[in-house]
Amino acid sequence: MTTLMPGPTSGPAVCRRVLLVDDDRDVRLALGQTLELSGFQPTLAGSYVEAKDHIGTEFPGVVITDIRMPGKDGFALLALAQETDPDLPVILLTGEGDIPMAVRAMAAGAFDFLEKPCDPDDLTTVVDKALRTRRLVLENRALKRQIEAGDAAARMIFGRSAAAETLRARIRSVARAGAEVLITGEPGTGIPKVAEVIHLISAAASRPFLRLAGAAASPEAIARTIARAEGGSVFIDEVANLTPAAQFALLDTLEAQSAARVLAGTHRDLEAEAQSGRFHPDLFYRLDAMRIRIPPLRERPEDIPELFRRYLEQACEQAALPVPEVSPELVARLMAQDWPGNARSLMNAAMRHAMGLPDGDETGSLGLVEQMAQVERSLLVTALGRAGGNATAAALALKLPRKTFYDKLARHGIRPEDHRG
Repeated sequence: MTTLMPGPTSGPAVCRRVLLVDDDRDVRLALGQTLELSGFQPTLAGSYVEAKDHIGTEFPGVVITDIRMPGKDGFALLALAQETDPDLPVILLTGEGDIPMAVRAMAAGAFDFLEKPCDPDDLTTVVDKALRTRRLVLENRALKRQIEAGDAAARMIFGRSAAAETLRARIRSVARAGAEVLITGEPGTGIPKVAEVIHLISAAASRPFLRLAGAAASPEAIARTIARAEGGSVFIDEVANLTPAAQFALLDTLEAQSAARVLAGTHRDLEAEAQSGRFHPDLFYRLDAMRIRIPPLRERPEDIPELFRRYLEQACEQAALPVPEVSPELVARLMAQDWPGNARSLMNAAMRHAMGLPDGDETGSLGLVEQMAQVERSLLVTALGRAGGNATAAALALKLPRKTFYDKLARHGIRPEDHRG
């Protein structure tokens, strides 16, 4: 496949992309040149196989395809586009005898058709109209997603404390700004989630959200990923781990283009790293255009009960278990802890509680055999409870032979009659 150099464009919001498919190389090159000279960004393909990977639900451009091609023809490509995204404009190129065929194809969903050889003015007029239509569709979709999703900051960042409210307000403000963002916080505070929320409520929500691990990001991967984002967001997890070469590459890429927004996360003091020479100072100041600090759980203990209950419900849903009671004594113990692992440690505690295991302090003294025994006992009790104490039904639900089931009940001191009624 041959891709022509893109023509002039005013940025991602005014996309001029055109996928042109024709098996005749001379026709393909001539039409591609006409499109390029008119300011469009043509990608040329000679067959259905070359074209199909470019077609997706968020493809921001339009498709022009010849009807008659060897193998799968223009009708097959139209059908693929309709199946993938019924709103993707497909313009058909027809020979002199193909006009009735093209009219039937339009009834099936084609945007328009053009006779070959194409008049340049007719070509650019139809393509421009199709692109305006496509742009409007994608903008409406993005708006609908925002309306349906509601406020992602409120939906995904939990807690009622003043610190949680401040964090949500800061996320909303930063998301609107559009500049680079430095997200800091202790391990387990949820830096990747905050980066995702910033993207979801930003103007770039309909565009890609890509992620890079700082320790594994080569200079080439950085440039490639930012280019692939096409006006979306690139989250670099633990940016402090970038090699010096990768830091230079990121700085050069940011200064040379504005095709994507970079959201950088780190658990370390990046300003101190820059002052000590371990991190490029210019890159630090570029990334620090806006900063978000995620407060640790010990600074908002009043959020711990709500967070624990949410994590507990998620754990029970994943394990198909009933949600156990959260006693006042358990809440008091949870709020009394410092939670050095923050939300991640609280999630683990919720999982243990869902499985009927002791809390973190007690579990630490148990070996693997004892912990697995606790899990087995929890599953047996749950199955009996669901079966109303009917041992036969519980054994069937657990897919255990009756004798094996009763042996396990005896080992754990469980009586079916205690779970009836």
